[in-house]
Amino acid sequence: MRQAQGGRPELFRAVTGACIFGCAGPRLGDEETAFFRDVDPWGFILFGRNVETPDQVRALVDGLRSAVGRPDAPILIDQEGGRVQRLGPPHWRRYPPAAAYADLADEARWEFVRLGARLIAHDLAALGINVDCAPVLDVPAPGAHDIIGDRAYGQSAGEVAAMGRAAADGLMAGAVLPVIKHIPGHGRATADSHLGLPIVEASWTDLEERDFAPFRALADLPLAMTAHVVFAAVDADRPATTSPAVIERVIRGAIGFDGLLITDDLSMRALSGNLSQRARDALGAGCDVVLHCNGDLAEMRAVADGAAPLTQRAAARAASALARLPSAPEPFDVDDARRRLDAALGDRWAA
Repeated sequence: MRQAQGGRPELFRAVTGACIFGCAGPRLGDEETAFFRDVDPWGFILFGRNVETPDQVRALVDGLRSAVGRPDAPILIDQEGGRVQRLGPPHWRRYPPAAAYADLADEARWEFVRLGARLIAHDLAALGINVDCAPVLDVPAPGAHDIIGDRAYGQSAGEVAAMGRAAADGLMAGAVLPVIKHIPGHGRATADSHLGLPIVEASWTDLEERDFAPFRALADLPLAMTAHVVFAAVDADRPATTSPAVIERVIRGAIGFDGLLITDDLSMRALSGNLSQRARDALGAGCDVVLHCNGDLAEMRAVADGAAPLTQRAAARAASALARLPSAPEPFDVDDARRRLDAALGDRWAA
């Protein structure tokens, strides 16, 4: 700690903190602004509680970046489409869930997945949001909890990988970075990790052939989010987020992902221990950045207490990820793209 002007203690960090935080509402409060300035989190994440109008979101995004003094600070959002969509009517269109694209003819699926993602990127970039927590690369298994459900692009690893690649390409074309999730796979989980700890008992062979495969196919992408899931074949005691064995042997090893590894939300009930300990455990296991979403300032202080500055390796991965952002979106006829997507998907998902 160091003493700031006026006698207020503030955190001192030599480099950016290895954390991503939400905020409480549509406008930053003075206490939040001071906290973010002191901690200097790597990035921020927005939710529905932070969204009113386009102008308001742009002002909030500018305020978050101003708080840390970094005009390129990552601003994340979950804008998958379907039931996971933080921006919606009346100011933004509804987008279909991933599974809706699987109903299209084989030769059209990839084109329209990319087109949908490109439209989402257009919406986000107009607000200054430069990271989308999508695509979901989980492959649902029979009997699994429906927390993934229609968020998945299909029922086979190959189908999920191909359409996930199309979605990532569409986001990147619109100058938005994709985050593949939930590595190394949430599709077999029989519980919702928001509410409890899922335990997957599948063999290594089955996991490698089905669950890990889409992530391996997209391992070149710059950002990934972990699954709060126990994989008994690798580590029977700890979920992937806090398991050195899963991160080293599976995520960095069998999958080959060497981008920036972000935790899923630390406040989810799948994790044990207080928030400071959860942050320490995740970073100690090999995650690069911890994520806390609900905007509760007391909880964010606890996470910051357990977090640390970005390691040299994590800082390099973070810089490499941001370097993948195009300087500007590719040329794009928005109105034509909207008409084509509406025609392909039918009345249910038409704007």
